[in-house]
Amino acid sequence: MNLQKYTSEFRYNFQLAIPVMIGHLGHVLVGLADNIMVGRLGAAPLAAVSLGNSFVFIAFSLGIGFSFAITPLIAESDGEGDMDKGRKLFQHSLILCSVLGVSMFLLLLLASPVMRYMDQPPEVVELAMPYLGIVAFSMIPLMIFQAYKQFTDGMSNTKYGMHATILANIVNVLLNFVLIYGFWIFPRLELVGAAYGTLISRFVMMIFMVWILNSKVKFKPYFIWLRIKEIQKSLFIKIINLGFPTAMQMLFEVGVFTAAIWLAGTMGTIDQAANQIALNLSSMTFMIAVGLGVTATIRVGNQKGLKNFSELRRVSLSIFLQVLIIECVFAFAFILFKDVLPIVYIDNQEVVNTAASLLLIAGLFQLSDGFQVVVLGALRGLQDVKIPTYITFIAYWIVGFPISYILGKVLGYGSQGIWVGLLAGLSVSAILLYWRFNYLTHKLIDKE
Repeated sequence: MNLQKYTSEFRYNFQLAIPVMIGHLGHVLVGLADNIMVGRLGAAPLAAVSLGNSFVFIAFSLGIGFSFAITPLIAESDGEGDMDKGRKLFQHSLILCSVLGVSMFLLLLLASPVMRYMDQPPEVVELAMPYLGIVAFSMIPLMIFQAYKQFTDGMSNTKYGMHATILANIVNVLLNFVLIYGFWIFPRLELVGAAYGTLISRFVMMIFMVWILNSKVKFKPYFIWLRIKEIQKSLFIKIINLGFPTAMQMLFEVGVFTAAIWLAGTMGTIDQAANQIALNLSSMTFMIAVGLGVTATIRVGNQKGLKNFSELRRVSLSIFLQVLIIECVFAFAFILFKDVLPIVYIDNQEVVNTAASLLLIAGLFQLSDGFQVVVLGALRGLQDVKIPTYITFIAYWIVGFPISYILGKVLGYGSQGIWVGLLAGLSVSAILLYWRFNYLTHKLIDKE
């Protein structure tokens, strides 16, 4: 195997991926800021953020997953050099994302009373409900932002989303500081203050993104707004046919992690708080892999537009190798610093000890977690979404969650048992998705 033909792509892969990594990491860092600042208030407030965000995380995954469909479509049209096609795809996508944002806001409001029937600690539920009600509204600006961001990613201009999320995180941290604890003329709002910080920062992120793209000459042709007669049902259907399965893939994965949060909540506040720490740390490393997954989508989409399938496979394999190297580093870091990382969040020793045991397992699944999301990105670039949707469902809900429930709840291994199930699901997903990619690319090359 000639590694040079794969490692030679690492630099360009990183050029595309790093802004995406920072951009997606920014979404997680909003939660990190909330967790660290709220964690200083105690275990119950931290568990409440975990419970509230578990609902938001489901809606977030659906929205982000749906918006991911924009990137391969724009990348393909960019590869073909068809600007008008790209313009129509973007604007139809923007309409759909806006409608989805409003729908998710309303669904979260309707779903919030369900917390009272989930066998969660009562004090946690009482704190979580007002938090969720405010953060839910942020789904509207978030989805509008996503439409613009995935468009620029598809155009291989990944830095604008990064700039917007950096700005949003600065705003969020400042608002958290003054609104959670109370400072100067601002009242002490605790969890509600964290929720307002998230909401306002996402509006700032959306406004900045719209403003900066409208100021760039390169993008102006794409913002010549559709006339009524240009709105096409067929384009809506095309985006939905790609976006809905992609959203389901994200939902199946995020859903099993959310179910793990709820399952940990039935074991008490300590387990739920520890689970939130391990999940938040894992989410940050996951977003690094997501950056390379988006890179795979962009580069595969471009090569698909050019119909160069041998190059498509070579580029994809370079990204797969790259993510495995990175995830090895993360796995080592999680295992080495398992007793130190939880202290950043909370000073409750019982929570710290439980979280440390979870980070051992989280370290082990870094490889399968990172690998499966990058292969999924490559399949998305091929616009192959239906079979991967079935694969993710089987991996997480037929294999992963039953193991989590049996080990964690039935056999009494607690949070550690839950996370062993998550490891099993991710590993099955990685293996089956790579099998699918290998089959499709060999089939396409044979037809060249």
